[in-house]
Amino acid sequence: MASNVVVLDHEAARKVYAAGFYGKPLGIPKPKGYVFDAPLLLDLIEACYLAEMGLLEVYDRGERLSIGELLQLGMKKLGRFEELYTVYRDLRRRGFIVTSGIKFGSDFAVYKHGPGVDHAPFIVQVHRDYDSVSATEIVRAGRLATTVRKNFIIAVPQSDGKVRYLSFSWLRI
Repeated sequence: MASNVVVLDHEAARKVYAAGFYGKPLGIPKPKGYVFDAPLLLDLIEACYLAEMGLLEVYDRGERLSIGELLQLGMKKLGRFEELYTVYRDLRRRGFIVTSGIKFGSDFAVYKHGPGVDHAPFIVQVHRDYDSVSATEIVRAGRLATTVRKNFIIAVPQSDGKVRYLSFSWLRI
């Protein structure tokens, strides 16, 4: 199985997307609203979350995958999957819209209302509890966040499933 899940049925794709801006409609870089006629591409983190919430069933070669199998697949495909998924799930449960942050050089872009509705006020980088972060990395992230007018957050998943968030804001004096 690939690292993505595709919802082929256009009506189902629209419903999944409309449930919280999940995935990307194929061939439509910036969808306007929830009306599109295209399959929906989900990454494994989104697919696992939707499956865990009972909003999606994932099949591979005609066999339905359990949430456990999806999580195992994610861990096999992506080294930091467990940490990324923990943070993604926590942010979604808090009511945020979470998308890939790759264009901002981070793990996630986090919206209050959704892409196309508002701008993401946060970019989030996920770190493990034992990771070190150099001053240079913080300055680099801060400069990037300031340039794109976002708050930079480091998210650190804990062993109990909770997530600790460290927020950085820069002031111009």
